[in-house]
Amino acid sequence: MEFFNRLETILTTKAPHEKIAKFKYFYTNYKNSQISYNHQYIPKHFKTPSFHEVCEIVPATTLPRRGSLSTQRGKAYLVHSVLHIEYSAIDLALDHAYRFTGMPKSYYDDWLEVADEEIRHFLMLEEIIRKLGYHYGSFPVHSFLFDVSQKSLDLVTRMAVVPRYLEASGLDSSPLVIEKLKRIGDRESREIIAALEVILEEEVDHVRKGDRWFVWACEREGIDPQNYYEIVERVLPGARKPKAYVNVASRKKAGFSCDEIRVISSQPCEE
Repeated sequence: MEFFNRLETILTTKAPHEKIAKFKYFYTNYKNSQISYNHQYIPKHFKTPSFHEVCEIVPATTLPRRGSLSTQRGKAYLVHSVLHIEYSAIDLALDHAYRFTGMPKSYYDDWLEVADEEIRHFLMLEEIIRKLGYHYGSFPVHSFLFDVSQKSLDLVTRMAVVPRYLEASGLDSSPLVIEKLKRIGDRESREIIAALEVILEEEVDHVRKGDRWFVWACEREGIDPQNYYEIVERVLPGARKPKAYVNVASRKKAGFSCDEIRVISSQPCEE
């Protein structure tokens, strides 16, 4: 079983549970050192996300409003939004491993571990949304994460933009959603909160892995990691825009310096 060819097959598998089954088989072989590597493999530049036949894809600006979290539909829409992020994150982690040949094995260890955890998050949320009477594909989605990843095709940019910017933004948004659900306080809300708290804790490590490989890639290329925001803004103009709330504690655990945090937040931060 060749590493990069097999990952391409998994990445382009459209049915979520078929993708997951293929990954589990591959990951077992990987952990048992039953994988070969062709580091001359040329990765493809994907034109469409793997979920394009599962979900209706619309521009992010045209997504329907969620509605009240006190309703079943409102809760389901929220769960579906996070479910879609987690499914996209499976492909992102796999693409991190697939797209960059000739890396240390610890790099592949990290991103396959992340993919495995994102799958667990997806399945956990999928169970919740089914209890609410919906499924993955019940609501339209955007392809923003996929689109950005395919504009971030060198390692420095990929690590800066995807784990260290996009995924780090999830560290900021999750506590706000959890607080809203706490105000609802019903059984379904508590179940969603429990899932979001697990995801938040584990996403810190995902961002930290991105931080580690961002610094590693910068050192390899002779780039100053302090140029982080300049690198991100080449793909995402406006990345320096201040945020109303930043999860300072989680960002620091994930490798952000207070200098970086102060660029986007006026909240107190002590090294």
